[in-house]
Amino acid sequence: MSHDDADTFSNEAGRNGRNGNSEDVDSSANLLGHRVATALRKSILGGQLAPGSRIRQEDLAQQFGVSRIPVREALRQLESDGLVVLRANSGAWVAKIDLPEFIEIYKIRERLEPLAIRESLRNLSDEQIRHLNELREQINHSQSVEEFLQLDREFHLLSYAGANMTTLREMIERFWNTTQHYRRAFTQGAGNEGTWIIHAEHRLLTEALKRRDEDEAERILLGHIRRTRLELTKRAKELGLQ
Repeated sequence: MSHDDADTFSNEAGRNGRNGNSEDVDSSANLLGHRVATALRKSILGGQLAPGSRIRQEDLAQQFGVSRIPVREALRQLESDGLVVLRANSGAWVAKIDLPEFIEIYKIRERLEPLAIRESLRNLSDEQIRHLNELREQINHSQSVEEFLQLDREFHLLSYAGANMTTLREMIERFWNTTQHYRRAFTQGAGNEGTWIIHAEHRLLTEALKRRDEDEAERILLGHIRRTRLELTKRAKELGLQ
Protein backbone atom coordinates (compact mmCIF):
# COMPACT_ATOMS: atom_id res chain seq x y z
CA MET A 1 0.00 0.00 0.00
CA SER A 2 1.38 3.42 -0.98
CA HIS A 3 1.95 6.51 1.14
CA ASP A 4 -0.47 8.35 -1.18
CA ASP A 5 -3.22 5.88 -0.24
CA ALA A 6 -2.46 6.32 3.45
CA ASP A 7 -2.49 10.14 3.11
CA THR A 8 -5.85 9.99 1.33
CA PHE A 9 -7.34 7.83 4.07
CA SER A 10 -5.90 10.15 6.73
CA ASN A 11 -7.40 13.27 5.11
CA GLU A 12 -10.79 11.63 4.76
CA ALA A 13 -10.68 10.42 8.36
CA GLY A 14 -9.90 13.95 9.52
CA ARG A 15 -12.84 15.41 7.63
CA ASN A 16 -15.16 12.72 8.93
CA GLY A 17 -14.01 13.23 12.50
CA ARG A 18 -15.15 16.88 12.30
CA ASN A 19 -18.58 15.86 11.04
CA GLY A 20 -21.18 15.88 13.77
CA ASN A 21 -23.78 13.77 11.95
CA SER A 22 -23.65 10.17 13.24
CA GLU A 23 -25.15 8.79 10.02
CA ASP A 24 -22.43 10.53 8.01
CA VAL A 25 -19.80 9.16 10.39
CA ASP A 26 -21.16 5.62 9.98
CA SER A 27 -21.28 6.04 6.21
CA SER A 28 -17.72 7.38 6.16
CA ALA A 29 -16.51 4.48 8.32
CA ASN A 30 -18.08 2.03 5.88
CA LEU A 31 -16.47 3.84 2.94
CA LEU A 32 -13.07 3.84 4.60
CA GLY A 33 -13.53 0.19 5.54
CA HIS A 34 -14.24 -0.65 1.91
CA ARG A 35 -11.12 1.19 0.76
CA VAL A 36 -8.92 -0.50 3.36
CA ALA A 37 -10.42 -3.85 2.29
CA THR A 38 -9.68 -3.07 -1.37
CA ALA A 39 -6.03 -2.29 -0.60
CA LEU A 40 -5.63 -5.39 1.57
CA ARG A 41 -7.36 -7.60 -0.99
CA LYS A 42 -4.92 -6.38 -3.63
CA SER A 43 -1.96 -7.16 -1.37
CA ILE A 44 -3.21 -10.65 -0.54
CA LEU A 45 -4.19 -11.63 -4.08
CA GLY A 46 -1.00 -10.04 -5.41
CA GLY A 47 1.14 -12.18 -3.10
CA GLN A 48 2.55 -9.37 -0.94
CA LEU A 49 0.84 -10.94 2.10
CA ALA A 50 1.42 -14.69 2.23
CA PRO A 51 -1.01 -17.26 3.69
CA GLY A 52 -0.64 -17.43 7.47
CA SER A 53 0.66 -13.85 7.77
CA ARG A 54 -0.50 -11.95 10.86
CA ILE A 55 -2.56 -8.80 10.19
CA ARG A 56 -2.34 -6.30 13.05
CA GLN A 57 -5.28 -3.92 13.31
CA GLU A 58 -3.26 -1.24 15.05
CA ASP A 59 -0.67 -1.26 12.27
CA LEU A 60 -3.36 -0.91 9.60
CA ALA A 61 -5.08 1.90 11.49
CA GLN A 62 -1.78 3.77 11.73
CA GLN A 63 -0.82 3.08 8.10
CA PHE A 64 -4.10 4.42 6.72
CA GLY A 65 -4.65 7.12 9.33
CA VAL A 66 -8.02 5.75 10.42
CA SER A 67 -9.56 4.41 13.60
CA ARG A 68 -9.93 0.68 14.22
CA ILE A 69 -13.62 0.77 13.27
CA PRO A 70 -13.09 0.85 9.46
CA VAL A 71 -10.20 -1.60 9.89
CA ARG A 72 -12.49 -4.10 11.63
CA GLU A 73 -15.10 -3.56 8.90
CA ALA A 74 -12.45 -4.23 6.23
CA LEU A 75 -11.36 -7.45 7.94
CA ARG A 76 -14.95 -8.66 8.17
CA GLN A 77 -15.37 -8.05 4.44
CA LEU A 78 -12.20 -9.99 3.67
CA GLU A 79 -13.25 -12.84 5.94
CA SER A 80 -16.48 -13.21 3.96
CA ASP A 81 -14.36 -13.26 0.78
CA GLY A 82 -12.29 -16.16 2.13
CA LEU A 83 -9.09 -14.10 2.29
CA VAL A 84 -8.80 -13.53 6.04
CA VAL A 85 -9.41 -15.63 9.15
CA LEU A 86 -10.55 -13.84 12.33
CA ARG A 87 -9.79 -15.64 15.59
CA ALA A 88 -11.25 -14.61 18.93
CA ASN A 89 -8.60 -13.32 21.35
CA SER A 90 -5.94 -13.82 18.68
CA GLY A 91 -6.53 -11.42 15.79
CA ALA A 92 -6.57 -11.60 12.01
CA TRP A 93 -4.52 -13.78 9.70
CA VAL A 94 -4.27 -14.22 5.95
CA ALA A 95 -6.23 -17.39 5.19
CA LYS A 96 -4.19 -20.55 4.81
CA ILE A 97 -5.38 -24.00 3.79
CA ASP A 98 -3.92 -27.48 4.14
CA LEU A 99 -3.77 -30.21 1.50
CA PRO A 100 -7.03 -32.02 2.42
CA GLU A 101 -8.93 -28.72 2.35
CA PHE A 102 -7.28 -27.79 -0.93
CA ILE A 103 -8.32 -31.09 -2.54
CA GLU A 104 -11.85 -30.66 -1.19
CA ILE A 105 -12.11 -27.14 -2.64
CA TYR A 106 -10.95 -28.30 -6.06
CA LYS A 107 -13.34 -31.26 -6.09
CA ILE A 108 -16.18 -28.86 -5.28
CA ARG A 109 -14.97 -26.54 -8.05
CA GLU A 110 -15.10 -29.47 -10.49
CA ARG A 111 -18.86 -29.65 -9.85
CA LEU A 112 -19.77 -26.00 -9.34
CA GLU A 113 -17.94 -24.31 -12.21
CA PRO A 114 -19.22 -26.60 -15.00
CA LEU A 115 -22.72 -25.88 -13.67
CA ALA A 116 -21.96 -22.16 -13.68
CA ILE A 117 -20.72 -22.18 -17.26
CA ARG A 118 -23.79 -24.12 -18.44
CA GLU A 119 -26.13 -21.67 -16.69
CA SER A 120 -24.07 -18.73 -17.97
CA LEU A 121 -23.68 -19.67 -21.63
CA ARG A 122 -27.33 -19.24 -22.56
CA ASN A 123 -27.17 -15.64 -21.27
CA LEU A 124 -23.72 -14.54 -22.47
CA SER A 125 -23.85 -11.91 -25.18
CA ASP A 126 -21.90 -12.22 -28.42
CA GLU A 127 -19.81 -9.28 -27.23
CA GLN A 128 -18.92 -11.07 -24.00
CA ILE A 129 -17.88 -14.15 -25.94
CA ARG A 130 -15.72 -12.00 -28.23
CA HIS A 131 -14.13 -10.46 -25.14
CA LEU A 132 -13.44 -13.94 -23.73
CA ASN A 133 -11.57 -14.78 -26.91
CA GLU A 134 -9.60 -11.52 -26.63
CA LEU A 135 -8.71 -12.40 -23.05
CA ARG A 136 -7.57 -15.84 -24.18
CA GLU A 137 -5.22 -14.20 -26.67
CA GLN A 138 -3.89 -11.86 -23.99
CA ILE A 139 -3.28 -14.84 -21.67
CA ASN A 140 -1.31 -16.54 -24.45
CA HIS A 141 0.98 -13.52 -24.68
CA SER A 142 1.17 -12.64 -20.97
CA GLN A 143 4.67 -11.65 -19.91
CA SER A 144 4.55 -12.40 -16.17
CA VAL A 145 2.93 -14.71 -13.65
CA GLU A 146 0.94 -11.83 -12.15
CA GLU A 147 -0.39 -10.78 -15.54
CA PHE A 148 -1.34 -14.39 -16.30
CA LEU A 149 -3.15 -14.79 -12.96
CA GLN A 150 -5.08 -11.56 -13.41
CA LEU A 151 -6.15 -12.36 -16.97
CA ASP A 152 -6.92 -16.01 -16.18
CA ARG A 153 -9.15 -14.96 -13.27
CA GLU A 154 -10.93 -12.38 -15.44
CA PHE A 155 -11.39 -14.95 -18.21
CA HIS A 156 -13.00 -17.61 -16.05
CA LEU A 157 -15.15 -15.33 -13.91
CA LEU A 158 -16.45 -13.58 -17.05
CA SER A 159 -17.40 -16.96 -18.50
CA TYR A 160 -19.70 -17.43 -15.47
CA ALA A 161 -21.13 -13.89 -15.56
CA GLY A 162 -24.32 -14.93 -17.37
CA ALA A 163 -25.35 -17.35 -14.61
CA ASN A 164 -28.30 -15.85 -12.74
CA MET A 165 -27.22 -17.64 -9.56
CA THR A 166 -25.64 -15.11 -7.21
CA THR A 167 -24.83 -17.58 -4.43
CA LEU A 168 -23.11 -19.92 -6.88
CA ARG A 169 -20.94 -17.17 -8.34
CA GLU A 170 -20.04 -15.87 -4.86
CA MET A 171 -18.98 -19.36 -3.78
CA ILE A 172 -16.81 -19.74 -6.87
CA GLU A 173 -15.10 -16.40 -6.36
CA ARG A 174 -14.44 -17.26 -2.71
CA PHE A 175 -12.76 -20.51 -3.76
CA TRP A 176 -10.65 -18.62 -6.31
CA ASN A 177 -9.59 -16.19 -3.56
CA THR A 178 -8.66 -18.98 -1.17
CA THR A 179 -6.48 -20.82 -3.68
CA GLN A 180 -4.86 -17.80 -5.38
CA HIS A 181 -1.49 -18.15 -3.64
CA TYR A 182 -1.19 -21.82 -4.60
CA ARG A 183 -2.12 -21.18 -8.23
CA ARG A 184 0.63 -18.54 -8.31
CA ALA A 185 3.23 -21.03 -7.05
CA PHE A 186 1.94 -23.64 -9.51
CA THR A 187 2.11 -21.22 -12.45
CA GLN A 188 5.65 -20.18 -11.57
CA GLY A 189 6.79 -23.78 -12.00
CA ALA A 190 4.48 -24.89 -14.80
CA GLY A 191 7.14 -24.85 -17.52
CA ASN A 192 6.53 -24.73 -21.27
CA GLU A 193 4.56 -27.97 -21.44
CA GLY A 194 2.24 -27.02 -18.58
CA THR A 195 1.67 -23.57 -20.07
CA TRP A 196 0.95 -25.05 -23.50
CA ILE A 197 -1.72 -27.34 -22.03
CA ILE A 198 -3.41 -24.44 -20.24
CA HIS A 199 -3.53 -22.39 -23.47
CA ALA A 200 -4.88 -25.37 -25.43
CA GLU A 201 -7.66 -25.95 -22.90
CA HIS A 202 -8.59 -22.26 -22.96
CA ARG A 203 -8.78 -22.37 -26.76
CA LEU A 204 -11.03 -25.46 -26.71
CA LEU A 205 -13.24 -23.80 -24.12
CA THR A 206 -13.66 -20.58 -26.09
CA GLU A 207 -14.47 -22.59 -29.23
CA ALA A 208 -17.22 -24.42 -27.33
CA LEU A 209 -18.57 -21.10 -26.04
CA LYS A 210 -18.62 -19.66 -29.56
CA ARG A 211 -20.69 -22.66 -30.70
CA ARG A 212 -22.98 -22.28 -27.66
CA ASP A 213 -22.22 -25.93 -26.90
CA GLU A 214 -23.10 -26.28 -23.21
CA ASP A 215 -22.21 -29.98 -22.95
CA GLU A 216 -18.77 -29.50 -24.48
CA ALA A 217 -18.04 -26.40 -22.40
CA GLU A 218 -18.92 -28.31 -19.24
CA ARG A 219 -16.75 -31.27 -20.23
CA ILE A 220 -13.69 -29.18 -21.12
CA LEU A 221 -13.95 -27.05 -17.97
CA LEU A 222 -14.30 -30.07 -15.68
CA GLY A 223 -11.19 -31.64 -17.21
CA HIS A 224 -9.32 -28.31 -16.98
CA ILE A 225 -9.98 -28.00 -13.24
CA ARG A 226 -9.40 -31.69 -12.51
CA ARG A 227 -6.05 -31.72 -14.32
CA THR A 228 -4.94 -28.68 -12.36
CA ARG A 229 -5.97 -30.35 -9.08
CA LEU A 230 -3.98 -33.48 -9.87
CA GLU A 231 -0.89 -31.49 -10.90
CA LEU A 232 -1.09 -29.28 -7.82
CA THR A 233 -1.53 -32.29 -5.56
CA LYS A 234 1.60 -33.89 -7.00
CA ARG A 235 3.54 -30.73 -6.14
CA ALA A 236 1.87 -30.19 -2.75
CA LYS A 237 4.98 -29.94 -0.57
CA GLU A 238 6.73 -27.67 -3.05
CA LEU A 239 3.69 -25.37 -3.03
CA GLY A 240 3.45 -25.22 0.76
CA LEU A 241 0.45 -27.54 1.08
CA GLN A 242 0.86 -29.99 3.96
